[in-house]
Amino acid sequence: MYAPTMFAALRRCLASPQPQLRLSSPLRCLHRRNLLPRTGRSFTTALPPHTIPAGQKIENPPKNILIVNKLRTQPVILAIAAFLEHVHHTYPGVRVFHEDRDDIPHGAEIWRPTSPEKIDLVVTLGGDGTILHASSLFSAGAVPPVLSFSMGTLGFLLPFHIDDFDKALESVFTGTATVLHRMRLACTFYDKDLAKKSKDGDDWQVMNEIALHRGSSPHLNTIDIFVDGQHLTEAVSDGLIVSTPTGSTAYSLSAGGPIVHPSLSALVLTPICPRSLSFRPLVFPSSSIITLRIGDRSRAPAGISMDGRSSHVLSPGESVVVQASPFPVPCINRSSIITSSDVEHMRHSEGAGPGKEDDWVRDINNLLQYNATFRSKALLRHSRT
Repeated sequence: MYAPTMFAALRRCLASPQPQLRLSSPLRCLHRRNLLPRTGRSFTTALPPHTIPAGQKIENPPKNILIVNKLRTQPVILAIAAFLEHVHHTYPGVRVFHEDRDDIPHGAEIWRPTSPEKIDLVVTLGGDGTILHASSLFSAGAVPPVLSFSMGTLGFLLPFHIDDFDKALESVFTGTATVLHRMRLACTFYDKDLAKKSKDGDDWQVMNEIALHRGSSPHLNTIDIFVDGQHLTEAVSDGLIVSTPTGSTAYSLSAGGPIVHPSLSALVLTPICPRSLSFRPLVFPSSSIITLRIGDRSRAPAGISMDGRSSHVLSPGESVVVQASPFPVPCINRSSIITSSDVEHMRHSEGAGPGKEDDWVRDINNLLQYNATFRSKALLRHSRT
């Protein structure tokens, strides 16, 4: 019904009297006709995926710690005060920083993303959104290990309770803490002339997902999807989500996407209310490069949100290139503080053994109530612990 511009250009290219161009790479015709941005990388050559060392340990004790917290409610204020007192007393010489805000706690130094001090450990106090914010503070490069504490909010990225901060810190300073590298996405935006949008600067690094949506427009988006330079489909829908395995339990899951284990390195493409009932979610290897281009005949622009942050709007002809970032987020595992008594207890119980990453299995059971039957909530609270 809707003949996409890409297909029309490809047909013209195949009908060209140049047999060498037709046989070697018809996609060159698309680049020549200014339909795909040049990313500086070959679309047909797979990128080497990021190596994820399983159970990698933090060897060197941190010298500079950055605290990232949600709004300073009374429990957060008391927790930060106890944390600072413990660090200054137990680990003298360690510098503690806090991002430049009006509510900087006493005993912490001001830190900005442009500060020369190298952060060795990020400590977050809050919910999952606090960790996403901490990731955005290091959008231009590598992220230090992240030690996340729950402040009464359940989430998939909160392995430690604030009452265990002394044990968690001890595991970091003694070199027993293990990390799980959570993949991030690098997103680059191009205008209709295939030039990088100057206002965006460097690539955006996102930990959960990038979502293209029609926003307040009453019309559907028309978006051409390319995978490694090959035209996959023309999507007519409310929008599209490209998520990481970490983000597979967030917006993508609500839109019907699959649940992907965070230790995998993959890209998840999930449509939002597609017009076609056969347009189902797809999972690609992390070496894939996904290009989303707003169709020239799209009746609605596409609003962009990344990890819950609104950035800008893509008009027809503009595009975004999404690929795996070389800078994942190293999150410290809950299994880092398992004691000898815990080992003995787990030997006589079900589940993974000590030192094995079973946080994810526990979380999808406790937080998602995965495959839970229609039982009362009182029974569910005691059935999976």
